[in-house]
Amino acid sequence: MPCVADWLNNPFSIVQDIFAQNVPNSDWEKKVTEYFKEKLKENNATNWVPSLNDVPVHYLKPNSLVKFRCMVQDMFDPEFYMGVYETVDPNTNARVLHFGKYRDVAECGPQQEIDLNSSQTVTSERQTFYCVPVPGESAWVKEAYISASQARVSPSTSYTPSRHKRSYEEDEDMDLHPSKQKEQHMGSGGDIHGCVEPKRLETEASAGHHLISPNCSPPLDLNFPLPGEKGPACLVKVYESWDSFKVNDVLEVYGILSVDPVLSIVNNEERDSSTLNAVESMDTAEEQRVHSPPASLVPRIHVILAQKLQHINPLLPACLNEEESKTFVSNFMSELSPVRAELLGFLTHALLGDSLAAEYLILHLISTVYARRDVLPLGKFTVNLSGCPRNNIFTEHIYRIIQQLVPASYRLQMTIENMNHSRFIPHKDYTANRLVSGVLQLASNTSLVVDETQLEQGQLDTKGVHNVTALGNLITWQKVDYDFNYHQMEFPCNINVLITSEGRSLLPSDCQVHLQPQLIPPNMEEYMSSLLTAVLPSVLNKFRIYLSLLRLLDYSISEEVTKAVEEDFVEMRKNDPESVTADDLHRTLLVARFLSLSVGQTTLSRERWLRAKQLEALRKARLQQQKCVNGNEL
Repeated sequence: MPCVADWLNNPFSIVQDIFAQNVPNSDWEKKVTEYFKEKLKENNATNWVPSLNDVPVHYLKPNSLVKFRCMVQDMFDPEFYMGVYETVDPNTNARVLHFGKYRDVAECGPQQEIDLNSSQTVTSERQTFYCVPVPGESAWVKEAYISASQARVSPSTSYTPSRHKRSYEEDEDMDLHPSKQKEQHMGSGGDIHGCVEPKRLETEASAGHHLISPNCSPPLDLNFPLPGEKGPACLVKVYESWDSFKVNDVLEVYGILSVDPVLSIVNNEERDSSTLNAVESMDTAEEQRVHSPPASLVPRIHVILAQKLQHINPLLPACLNEEESKTFVSNFMSELSPVRAELLGFLTHALLGDSLAAEYLILHLISTVYARRDVLPLGKFTVNLSGCPRNNIFTEHIYRIIQQLVPASYRLQMTIENMNHSRFIPHKDYTANRLVSGVLQLASNTSLVVDETQLEQGQLDTKGVHNVTALGNLITWQKVDYDFNYHQMEFPCNINVLITSEGRSLLPSDCQVHLQPQLIPPNMEEYMSSLLTAVLPSVLNKFRIYLSLLRLLDYSISEEVTKAVEEDFVEMRKNDPESVTADDLHRTLLVARFLSLSVGQTTLSRERWLRAKQLEALRKARLQQQKCVNGNEL
């Protein structure tokens, strides 16, 4: 039986064995998938697979098994490749069958040629996803995945690091130039000799080699949705069930890493090939540049296994439906009350002693869109925290605390300049045939903190108005309309939006909570920083599990309780028909839902309903009081 080194370091040898044993049989591909699926189930084997998220590309062995946690940023057109092809030796007429799956470049010996007319040739189809790291992924998530990894990697170049793993944050260089190792790889793979699959040439032979030379074309935009992001972008080649994935899905893929320099070099050498010119002329130079960048900059992963992730919290089991995971969930639920109490205390301190605002912040952080009725997203709970001090420090620190609690987040500073100049809405670039990303292209369950305290007087231009409108639509309908020039395409999303503002926000919200600080620290910076340092890492991890887990729980209301709530609502309308509306009922039901979940109850009890009404009464009384103080501010 092959050892771990074989299937990790040389997966092609495994594929070759299975292919050779089953070659007349069409199910060899299924057997390959099954083999790797079984291997990855054994003894935390997934932790032995190096991850592109935390190991720079030049530390990874070409054609080895790697994994990548990513978001699908764009999908390219499906492409054809030779799934099975036959080579012939012109001298001896000896024929050999090869598999083309999981490869960018066809393999054939120095004396072999591909027989393009062979009856054994099988043409297959695959889909290419352009994938980026999960936008706004928190540092603690990255660190937890890195510390769980047991992958052993060493640099591909002559440079030797002081330790085995280095994250992208520490490796600024991104290795834009092909390394010595890759040149050696080309040399040792000399049996290729330009013997490349015709369709691969069509799809991969691009103007990408210009990117390596600093004097030629500008550097390739890796198309990250958020500014300042680091990490690899990757072309992910999917062979099965690609229809089950869509743009903005978060995936974990396991596959064979392809960083073959021939993908760039073939462009130079084969440019004049008459077989290519006819086909290549159909693509613009810009499209070739974007779709086939140098593999050293944008590696390829040929997927053996891919799965959609329920969440990216490394402290939780990946799938909560499995038996082992149920034990984890039940154990955690048994100690839920003290965790909630500690979290409430922690957030109360963060919100300057305001426990009511802290209650609502917990409800907001565990809220999620659980269903859609026609166009209405159910479960969204956008909170506008008004009354925030007009200084940069307060919201910045609230965001820093949220960053420490949730797996992915982004702080959007709502200044006139940002509104007018930032790219919020993704749009289709038809010249390059790609989807150009924007700030609102985010994965599900991302926390978006909109800082309105920095908004000053000024004029929004056309782009600014569009950006604010897009933000409003995201909040109200949980969707973003991507711009395809001649039409808009609706992409549903599930983004938790928290708006911090002085007065009532200009943006819509589901619930406005006016902050009432019980203390004003003399040094806000010092006060906020000491909050995080005072929390034990083990306690912080419990908060992280708590918030992620409760979003994934099912919830229902019995018919009996539904009837009681309806009767209660009718009674409330009798007493005060002016101020109790259908919106109030909807919001109170939402508060009751998340209040129940926050204490680990997956159904509504009378006690929680009364508590929800009490919280809403306190919140409204505050707003009324503020209105009286500040006139028409609300």
